[in-house]
Amino acid sequence: MIDNDDDEAWFDEDAGPLVRAYAVTRGRTKTSGTQLDLITLVAATGLQAQQLGPEHDSVLAVCVEQQSVAEVAAKVGLALGVVKVLISDLIERNCLMVRSRQTAVEPDLEMMQKVLDGIRRL
Repeated sequence: MIDNDDDEAWFDEDAGPLVRAYAVTRGRTKTSGTQLDLITLVAATGLQAQQLGPEHDSVLAVCVEQQSVAEVAAKVGLALGVVKVLISDLIERNCLMVRSRQTAVEPDLEMMQKVLDGIRRL
């Protein structure tokens, strides 16, 4: 028999209020506009988000310095999908900007050949 003792709690009282991820994003699961992946870099523009939730404020606080989407998710402690939606909201309001990623440069084959020739001469 299970004893339902009123003194026993099923959750940690220090955790604070629990808000489901879909409540934070108002049920949205897709970003609008900007494609965001794990290594997309975002940075705050200096504008404050008006009439958005505390989760948006947390994202903005983390993005004072340029961060990847994955870093933002880890630092604010929210799921990646949720953070992508929040970042998308902030980009739409010009509170965050996407920094272009450094794309890989094709190797200089001539330089590589010279290095290889130098190694062979050793």
